[in-house]
Amino acid sequence: MSAKIPLRALFALLAAAVLSVGIVACGDDDETPTNGGGGLIESNPDNSGVQITVGSKNFAEQYILGEIYAQGLEAAGYDVSTDLNLGDETIALKALKADEIDGYPEYTSTALTSFFDTKPEDVPADAQEAYEASKADFAGEDLVSYPPAPYNSANAVGTLTSTADELGLENVSDLEGQSQDLTLYGSPECRQRPDCLVGLEEGYGLQFKSFTPVDIALRYPVLDKDQADLSILFTSDALLFTEPDKYTILKDDQGLFPAANPLFIARQQTVDEAGPDFGEVIEQVQQNLTLQVMQELNARVEIDKEKPADVARDYLVSSGYVE
Repeated sequence: MSAKIPLRALFALLAAAVLSVGIVACGDDDETPTNGGGGLIESNPDNSGVQITVGSKNFAEQYILGEIYAQGLEAAGYDVSTDLNLGDETIALKALKADEIDGYPEYTSTALTSFFDTKPEDVPADAQEAYEASKADFAGEDLVSYPPAPYNSANAVGTLTSTADELGLENVSDLEGQSQDLTLYGSPECRQRPDCLVGLEEGYGLQFKSFTPVDIALRYPVLDKDQADLSILFTSDALLFTEPDKYTILKDDQGLFPAANPLFIARQQTVDEAGPDFGEVIEQVQQNLTLQVMQELNARVEIDKEKPADVARDYLVSSGYVE
């Protein structure tokens, strides 16, 4: 299914709406940074010759985020290059510490659990709290973490809307008394994760008819083919935008699943050498990344097969950050 034409039109409306809110919120603040808020990023001659390499992990959403940050920094006058297919978070962090890249987008819950030995059940569900919990740990490794983007790219319990309507499902807790008759599919690691099967069983007290591990690429096909009653999806999935009436995400009404908002991690040396525009641009270009906007950007890459660089450019232009 191609979503290119309607998606572009809808995104322009979404971005304009978010932008107008941002301008109202920031317009009278005398301490608002030059590149902050919703305005155009201005090229600063002082940034010329400052070389920045932006990295990312190896999937579509990360490619898009990497391009958004890289093109925003380029608009501010930095000499920017990209390395957007690094691998998983372990490889990305290693590249950052080895000075192979200057920064990359990570996720709050991944940072805490993978890098700082935080138990998944101890990761805050609130994005700001999760960010604050990781900030000091990153600083201890000469890394700077910037505040998170608005959207949460988290695990979620999903089902066909027809199933949700039939069973009266809106919240995860609505599965109580019904889960024993329902099949659940999820990634292989879901069996051990508190934001997946473990949490559903221990946190919500649910027992399922069966749990079947499946490759994440099959998380929607198992629903479409009636193999699964429930499937572990991601809140920023493209299909939730292109087919919003077909699938339903059950609300995590007990706040079990930890915050997984993206946040940009950079080397302290880079931050010091790049000057104030660096951090201001990082925070600015992510302001309009609501969940629905990110779903649409993912759809344009994953479904319409557009290039991440082109999608990122359209986002920046539609948001009023670049011309």
